[in-house]
Amino acid sequence: MSQASATCPAGRDSFALGGLRHYEERHPLSPEARVPAVVSVRDADKDPQQILGELRVDIDRIDADMHALLMERGEIIDRLIGVKARMGGGSAFRPGREADMMRRLAERHRGLLPLDTIEGIWRIIIATFTYVQSNYSVHADIAGGDAAMRDSVRFHFGFTVPYITHHGASGVIDAVAKADGDLGMFRIDGGATAGAWWRRLEGHETPKIIARLPFVERPDHPAGMPVFVVAKPLEEAAAREIMVYSAQLERWRDGIPPALAACGVDIIGNAADQYWLSLLLAVPARLGEATIHEAMRTAEAGHVRLNEVGSHAARFAFHRPAAPTTSA
Repeated sequence: MSQASATCPAGRDSFALGGLRHYEERHPLSPEARVPAVVSVRDADKDPQQILGELRVDIDRIDADMHALLMERGEIIDRLIGVKARMGGGSAFRPGREADMMRRLAERHRGLLPLDTIEGIWRIIIATFTYVQSNYSVHADIAGGDAAMRDSVRFHFGFTVPYITHHGASGVIDAVAKADGDLGMFRIDGGATAGAWWRRLEGHETPKIIARLPFVERPDHPAGMPVFVVAKPLEEAAAREIMVYSAQLERWRDGIPPALAACGVDIIGNAADQYWLSLLLAVPARLGEATIHEAMRTAEAGHVRLNEVGSHAARFAFHRPAAPTTSA
């Protein structure tokens, strides 16, 4: 399941950042080592076969260190499970912490290895160790096609976590409501036939939106289809940078979209029934419900009823640095 200047809720182990920092302290990299070079100065006078042998030894050492860190992480997770059990349990999901980790991962990444690979590895680590803490399944809506949704689920949750398909967001929400600790995933834009699925998230005990994926957005993302993740309410673990509201209106006014946009509110979805026009709104947490009501009053929308249906981390757009240019 990052945010601009996000904080990390305490009590969550999502991946071995501490181990990574410890490794970097023991094996500091010079600026030259972080930037690919055709031939290192220290290799210039060596036999190529000798260099290859030394590099393969280094690769084996790094592989062993990474494996050791993962096993150490497993030991920490085992202790974490024990501590949580003594405290009466608690959700294994920490979407705010995960999003913050993914942002920092993208910000510090450099070198030849594509960010896609790094992000995928870390997502599998996070999702699998969360699964080890508390088994769960991912229920996914494939009404818009199975391939893209399957790619997104596997990229973000790996192959260890069970993948269960449904036709429609409402079916996913119902499955999550009945399950013990499962997640649901569906496209943000489900199309006109999806209806006002967000109405099923209204109420205190109903599932709620806990994340918007991918955490790191970029044009060429291999699992770039925008999706929502829903779960039973997470209480203290939720990421609350962007609040998501279900809004019911008495009437439509053409001034509603510009009035909401002017104060930073996005209309994500809209659908009508015989009584109401229903909107799905994404609202920066700093604005609050009063801002929505004021914008609707300005647009002469009449009576508006709001229900909070979830929250998620703010989107983080990653842009690849431009390739260096050379002058003649």
